[in-house]
Amino acid sequence: MIITGIVIGYLILINMAGFLMMRADKRRAVRHKWRIRERSLFLCAAIGGSAGSWIGMYVFRHKTKHLRFVLGIPAILVLQIAAAALLIRQVIL
Repeated sequence: MIITGIVIGYLILINMAGFLMMRADKRRAVRHKWRIRERSLFLCAAIGGSAGSWIGMYVFRHKTKHLRFVLGIPAILVLQIAAAALLIRQVIL
């Protein structure tokens, strides 16, 4: 099951990226420096990094007052979990 290992590796890396992007953007916000675009934060979440982004939001207390993030990131995560469940179900059956 090489493909399973690749998918798991990808998910680990992209979630680490989402987590670290939240950290970097929070640091930049505190220091009044150039920020990471919200579009980039959402893109990272959309391509599989939603769990890491969501955890990063609360660990670093970043974007937690923005309704778009408070609702959007968990919504992406729920959709990704549902899609994964459907995919796994199709493979098993």
